[in-house]
Amino acid sequence: MSRRRQCGLLGVSRSGWYYRPRGESAANEALMRRIDEAYTRWPFYGVRRMTAWLVRSGEAANVKRVRRLMRVMGLEAIYPKKRLSAGGAGHRRYAYLLQDLVIERPNQVWCADITYLRLRRGFAYLVAVMDWHSRYVLSWGLSRSLEAEFCLAAAEEALSVGRPEIFNSDQGVQFTAEAFTGLLEGHGVRISRDGRGRCFDNIFVERLWRTVKYEEVYLRDYSDAEEAREGLRGYFRFYNVERLHQSLGYRTPAEVYFGGGRGGSREGGAARRPAAGTSVALRAPFVPAAGGS
Repeated sequence: MSRRRQCGLLGVSRSGWYYRPRGESAANEALMRRIDEAYTRWPFYGVRRMTAWLVRSGEAANVKRVRRLMRVMGLEAIYPKKRLSAGGAGHRRYAYLLQDLVIERPNQVWCADITYLRLRRGFAYLVAVMDWHSRYVLSWGLSRSLEAEFCLAAAEEALSVGRPEIFNSDQGVQFTAEAFTGLLEGHGVRISRDGRGRCFDNIFVERLWRTVKYEEVYLRDYSDAEEAREGLRGYFRFYNVERLHQSLGYRTPAEVYFGGGRGGSREGGAARRPAAGTSVALRAPFVPAAGGS
């Protein structure tokens, strides 16, 4: 069968058949690194303020370019937004259940979020599921795109360790997908959602990202996704079982999570200790962006 006939049957153009994604240029990747570092320090910087800061720093940037790159990175400034109650098509609403809630035991509340992860050869996205009370990272995963599958895999991995009473996340499409909400509801988990533009509703996972980037990602400067995966596996093991947290009375997250916390119970489902270094695998082969060094 000719290529023309195959394209006709599939309903795609021949140019689309031959197209290969180019990825970001080396200049854009360098600019994204600067944006990532600035956003980690000043998450309230929007497109225009970020552009002004880059220009003052000697970068060749304009508003259109910075806006596009921040969208690629999944970054959005923290500021009050209009029409906060307006949901997308087919978007099922869930209330924010953590308002004035006293969180006093493991498996009472879990949270999840996604962050941009810079690499020397392109970039990736990191997702983590964390127990709110103990700060224990139950699972994590890497992906080269913002598709929902790697978030679903991370949730499945976490549910093999324990079961929360409440699962809180932002309103990203990865967490509002029917497959994701169906998985949680199938396990009898109540779903909670941050308000739009309110990152402080999920503050502990936001602090986790800041810690991971300053203590691991920026210091190691991973060359590719496989190196990042190995480095993060070691770091999250350290974070869970060795790193002392002042807010936990200088105990580790694992001690609080598996020890029941400060007199807390294990309601919401018994937890089992995962194998050392457990993580969600990279779900898609990582293709370095064109122009990467």
